[in-house]
Amino acid sequence: MKDIYIADLAAFDEGRLFDGFFLVLTRQQRVTKSNKPYLNVVLGDKTGQLEGRVWDPGDPRIAKEFACGDIVKVRGSVSRYDDRLQMKIDQLRQALPAEVDKTDLLPATTYDIDSLWNQLQACIESITSPHLKRLLTAILADPAIAQAYREAPAARQLHHAWLGGLLEHVVSLLTLADRVVPHYPILDRDLVLTGVILHDLGKIRELSWDLGFGYTVEGVLLGHIQMGVDLVEKAIAGLPDFPDRLRTLVLHMILSHHGKLEFGSPKLPMIPEALVLNFLDDLDAKMQAMATEFEKSAREGKGPDELTNKVWALDNRQLLNTRRWLDERTKE
Repeated sequence: MKDIYIADLAAFDEGRLFDGFFLVLTRQQRVTKSNKPYLNVVLGDKTGQLEGRVWDPGDPRIAKEFACGDIVKVRGSVSRYDDRLQMKIDQLRQALPAEVDKTDLLPATTYDIDSLWNQLQACIESITSPHLKRLLTAILADPAIAQAYREAPAARQLHHAWLGGLLEHVVSLLTLADRVVPHYPILDRDLVLTGVILHDLGKIRELSWDLGFGYTVEGVLLGHIQMGVDLVEKAIAGLPDFPDRLRTLVLHMILSHHGKLEFGSPKLPMIPEALVLNFLDDLDAKMQAMATEFEKSAREGKGPDELTNKVWALDNRQLLNTRRWLDERTKE
């Protein structure tokens, strides 16, 4: 088990040395304003991630060959710059396999996976369309698909970026869908639930999560929307008498779920169910991104009156945790 986690570092005094094992999430060569080269890295473990600086990349104590997805042992200290916690790295080497445990490094859902899976299966059982129920059952009956669906993150960084994140995200959307659908009689519940369950299916092929969260070669070249369409089309091809019109609607929901062409959707949502899926998907992703930023700010010791750092995933805006802020005001 690791001795030092990212979450622990917020309580460290500036300049206090520590040794720890971390996962390399990003590595970039940069230069200072005086044109001096340095390395900018983002290191992570199951408790979060932190930006770090190697101010002297030529130092022999800094490994020359390390890349994203590698596990490294670091000696360094924490500091604050522009009110942001960061890591100053003095030594860095690749870790030996026997020194680390994958479960210490990769963040995972805090929910019980079996419970989430049972909720998903209960939703499938509640679908009244025999064709859609048969399609979903056939896809998730594949052991490899089911295992990947239970393990995969929902994204590499933006939201639900942890083991089990995809399943957590989908179950959250199913809960939202069952609250929204009854309000709009024009919606077909079976089609909405099917779209929710299948819209990100391609991420089990697009993303990799063996050590760190990244993209497969196929994921980079094709993307999860196309990969999801391929998986669903193959499943439908194995189902006799699956209605052509229903096939078209299911595929349209996958193809349009990002909502806009500039966001990667090959098609805009053109049916009520696809439009609702897009809005619910976007809502859940943004709310989870907010929750993650509030947790991060709290770990960094920010008070209720302080805004978060700018959040790239939310149009580079700062955020205020209204619950903490109002709770603090009521104490006055």
